[in-house]
Amino acid sequence: MAEIKNLKKTANRILKAIQDKESIIIYGDSDPDGVGAVIILEEALKELGSIPIAIYFPDREKEGYGMNETALDYLKKHAPALFITLDCGIGNVKEVEIAKKMGFEVIIIDHHKMLPEIPKASIICDPKQKGDKYPFKELSTAGIVYWLIKLLFASVDQEYRPEQYLELVAISTLADMMILEQDNEKFVRDGLLALNFTKRQGLIALMDITDFKNWDIGEVRKKIISPLNAGQTKKHFNEAYLLLTEKDLKKARTKAKKLIQKAEKRKEDIYAITGEVRDRAIDSDEEIIFEGDKDWPLYLLGPSASRVCQKFEKPVFLFTRGEKESPGAVRMPKGLDAVKAMISCKELLKTYGGHPLAAGFRLKNENLEEFKNCLIRYFRK
Repeated sequence: MAEIKNLKKTANRILKAIQDKESIIIYGDSDPDGVGAVIILEEALKELGSIPIAIYFPDREKEGYGMNETALDYLKKHAPALFITLDCGIGNVKEVEIAKKMGFEVIIIDHHKMLPEIPKASIICDPKQKGDKYPFKELSTAGIVYWLIKLLFASVDQEYRPEQYLELVAISTLADMMILEQDNEKFVRDGLLALNFTKRQGLIALMDITDFKNWDIGEVRKKIISPLNAGQTKKHFNEAYLLLTEKDLKKARTKAKKLIQKAEKRKEDIYAITGEVRDRAIDSDEEIIFEGDKDWPLYLLGPSASRVCQKFEKPVFLFTRGEKESPGAVRMPKGLDAVKAMISCKELLKTYGGHPLAAGFRLKNENLEEFKNCLIRYFRK
């Protein structure tokens, strides 16, 4: 069967970095898929004899999504290094150029839709890129990394078990709402079974505290993924990452309890934002819902937009109004494509990207009204 384009090339480059004792930075998105992918690659590298010199998750509220200049300024002290992005990077043309000038060699491992302009990274590993012949395109990033570490482990003599990461792949796949077919169906089935035997103290703590009993998708989403989604980034480390990598059960229980409490508060805040957007949009006959507020945290906008989209069955664009720029989240009804819509307005955007039904953007405040009008024209076609 065909392999994901550049998967073997990525594996060979990482093996060379391990052999030559190069510095390696792992840079992951701050959601459960990015967190899962980072943990899988980080732990696999350690098993192969390489400890990453830095792990970095961007603070979405302060830095937005993906690679950004604030993060690069912080990490440039580690250059030269192999800089691996997970679950982000495919939309970061400018940032990849900055990273290269700092002395980083960039590898992008992502699963988001390709944009018209592609970053000039050393290697791009994304099943959605042109020329990729792998038959299944809807992998989570953790799923791609799972196939990557299978190659890494197969390339060395020692006996390693990539199956030990299946519960993380399953959680990432479900958290990112990936279609449960082909690879993903097997990942989730085997990963849920693997939860029975997990040695991850963070997962053991979560399942114990939430009285986890039924090994089904709904139970995983409610009692595991919901708390993990509530994890925020502090000092470049995501709270979900810190829980899932915790070795001490007592400490894991403390961290799990905090995330469970945050998940409840998150649910209340999402409900409040959703209600406010519904009140604003209830009498509107426009083709889209386009709303923003300076008090809406960015990390709540995706789930809020999902709920509004389900109610109104319209494209939903929600944003946090900053002093000069506004980042936002997009959700689409089935059959529409958020990325295509934003491509038609790309001159107005600083960054954008994602999936057809779920995406994000950032733009200058001065372009907000024009962006809205551009979107309305696009959806009137």
